[in-house]
Amino acid sequence: MLWGIDANSEVGTVGPARLFVVRIIAVLVVSFGCAYIFWRWSDTIAWSAWWIAIPLVIAETYSLSESILFAFMMWNARERPVPPAARPGLTVDVFITTYNEPLELVVRTAIGAREVRYPHNTWILDDGDREEFRAAAAALGVGYLTRGEEWNGRQRHAKAGNINNALFLTDAEFVAILDADQVPKPEFLDAVLGYFDDDAVAFVQTPQYFWNVPESDPLGSQAELFYGPIQQGKDGWGAAFFCGSNAVLRREALMALGLRTYSRGADPQVRKAIRDEWARLEGLINEVGHGSGLRIPLEDALDVVRRARRSLRRGAPVGEVAFELRAGIHDVLDSHPWLPEEVVDELHKTMDLVEVSRIDQALAIQPINTATVTEDMATAMHLHAMGWESVYHHEVLVEGLAPDDLATMLGQRQRWATGSMQVFFADNPLFQSGLTLAQRLMYLATMTSYLNGFAAVVYIAAPIIYFTLGVFPMNAYPLDFFARFIPFFVCCQLLFQVAGYRSGGLWRGQQMSFALFPIWISATLSAAAAVFFRRHISFSVTSKEQVDARIDYRPIIPQVVAMCALVASSVVGILRWSHGDAETFPTFLSLGWVGLDLLLLSSVVRAAHYRPTPTDPIDQCVDGSVLTKSPASQRST
Repeated sequence: MLWGIDANSEVGTVGPARLFVVRIIAVLVVSFGCAYIFWRWSDTIAWSAWWIAIPLVIAETYSLSESILFAFMMWNARERPVPPAARPGLTVDVFITTYNEPLELVVRTAIGAREVRYPHNTWILDDGDREEFRAAAAALGVGYLTRGEEWNGRQRHAKAGNINNALFLTDAEFVAILDADQVPKPEFLDAVLGYFDDDAVAFVQTPQYFWNVPESDPLGSQAELFYGPIQQGKDGWGAAFFCGSNAVLRREALMALGLRTYSRGADPQVRKAIRDEWARLEGLINEVGHGSGLRIPLEDALDVVRRARRSLRRGAPVGEVAFELRAGIHDVLDSHPWLPEEVVDELHKTMDLVEVSRIDQALAIQPINTATVTEDMATAMHLHAMGWESVYHHEVLVEGLAPDDLATMLGQRQRWATGSMQVFFADNPLFQSGLTLAQRLMYLATMTSYLNGFAAVVYIAAPIIYFTLGVFPMNAYPLDFFARFIPFFVCCQLLFQVAGYRSGGLWRGQQMSFALFPIWISATLSAAAAVFFRRHISFSVTSKEQVDARIDYRPIIPQVVAMCALVASSVVGILRWSHGDAETFPTFLSLGWVGLDLLLLSSVVRAAHYRPTPTDPIDQCVDGSVLTKSPASQRST
């Protein structure tokens, strides 16, 4: 059933009583964690095996930092009251973004969007420029937009470019963005537009919920912890994330961001042009000599450039300086109409140098960030840096279609991770002016979570190294270790469980965070290569097609190899211990360690075996007659 859950369910919310308990546990996590890590660094490193001992304690320190960031996030989790009723008369455009998704899928979403009760205009944003989609939009009575010829031969910027193109072809005050498979409920806009009574609110994000995910959720798709406690925690610190779909945004905020980005990009270009033009005009003046009649107009032009340099030093907006410089050169030309053509050409060069249009771009202004494949996170971060506010509304108002096979899910997670790490390397929130310290940490917490891939490799390698080489990376008595580690570990798990109480998939989320280590490492390296070496990262749309029924282990070869190595090394370790060649404490600690690793890694094996039940197929959810009805027969938007 499409509407499969209670939209007003309190699953995943963090109420006042639970928040109090969360704060107590958070204090314990920080206290026990810092005490444990200090002890590890000061007293336990096996320096004779530094090559594994140091990476291990670094990995543990990283894990502590992630726990502290999570505790800080949950400290101020915000459960918002019901917003005011939506004011009548607001104008809203609902964008449905599509590239290569099936027609039936997009039609179903368009029907749902069209039936949203609050008056609005629905638009299909077809990046595939498909005639059958144009015809379907006309039959449904909704708008259809695709890119024009100005995009030919220029950077397209995938989904971000598609939305930016539509923003300049529409004019509503607010824009709702839906992925091709995300079907809104009729009350979608009524439930969230009231938040925009506060003029500082840039966007409202609602949860992403997937109707085709079974209760066991073998692929970890529902993300109830994120769309609940985590988003409420970020919201409490003024940093609720925009997640690319199921959100409503204020057009004014997006356009202001686009102008700010344009101005910042043009600033160094204009400054360099003015410096270069100063030197060029001085050279021309020296060439014509003192007795030449051309000297006066050239000196007038140099004075215009001098004033522009002075304005830049005073902090004047670069766009204003460029405009004044061009106007000043026009005045020079008007004052000296007798100038020979070659001098006129030279002065026109002066104006052209501060022309900041981008001929390689179809749009000079890009409201949605185009510098990363996760345009949503980057856009939200820059809106927050400008002082705009955001809202997380914890109510399922849109339902969509999740990947139903392991390979597609891995590709989706790789894209998310790569985009997040692109922002981390190129536009790190710690150095983003305008953000509060808490906002910086909220963005950092999400980005650094993908570094867990490197820590996972260490956690897998350490017991294997001990069992096969007899090298243990820690010098500690068993009682000392357990007395410090167990309170920290238990409190971390307790914080996770209490914060995410009644949220589904908590254990699956922990498993996937660890088991997808090859994806996280690959994404981090790809993002670093893109930022530092200008390597291209391609954007791939998540497939909505049904997959075949064969089990394929190829996407998880690294995990399978790791599991085999853990099991084989454990056998070796037990044999060494039984022959008296290994000590009891490190052997049994490592066996427990291996058991936990295997439990975490096993999630991807189960995911590889998962095959969805073919229920509620798309082509049965759409009345084919809508494609033949005239627009006049459809309800007006």
